[in-house]
Amino acid sequence: MRLIKLISVLVVTVLFFPLEVLAQYSPPSRSVFVELGGPGLVYSFNYDFRFDKDRMDSWGMRVGAGGYARTRTDTWGGGSKDSNALLTVPVQVTKLFGRSVHFFEVGGGATFIYYRNQYYDWSSNSTQVRKDFDFILNSGDTPALMGTLNFGYRKIPVNGGFTFRANLTPVFNQNGFWPIWAGVGFGYAFH
Repeated sequence: MRLIKLISVLVVTVLFFPLEVLAQYSPPSRSVFVELGGPGLVYSFNYDFRFDKDRMDSWGMRVGAGGYARTRTDTWGGGSKDSNALLTVPVQVTKLFGRSVHFFEVGGGATFIYYRNQYYDWSSNSTQVRKDFDFILNSGDTPALMGTLNFGYRKIPVNGGFTFRANLTPVFNQNGFWPIWAGVGFGYAFH
């Protein structure tokens, strides 16, 4: 008889005890976003996550990919084609400082750059390929790496949803340092 009472109490407790009380709050520790400028240089699609899933004001990492490809046909010059392609892969380690929904972000990393410009050279009557990327700073022949820093603002809703970020992103490589580069991003944060 005691066993039946004990089982009945357990069943009633499990059925009517709110499970939310057992679950601990977990902030949105991951996000996907698109960024214009920033470490992706032109634009990039990114994934960001926190190493400590229970704290937003912690260390994390972002990985992305961006670039463009375009082809132009010269109808006046006999139909020659010029093509231009860029691939960037920004990777950064970041730290967030703040509470609630407003955070200051600090980070650093590198952006992989792969660039090709294929064009017809009328003077040599041949197709040429240019590999040197000269946007913000000359990177020389690619593939190459460009160092990036990150100082900015990030808004992340407490329960996830629409996110916003604006960053100052200084860039550097073997040819110098460019302190005034920025990025703006929009995305979605989730658990």
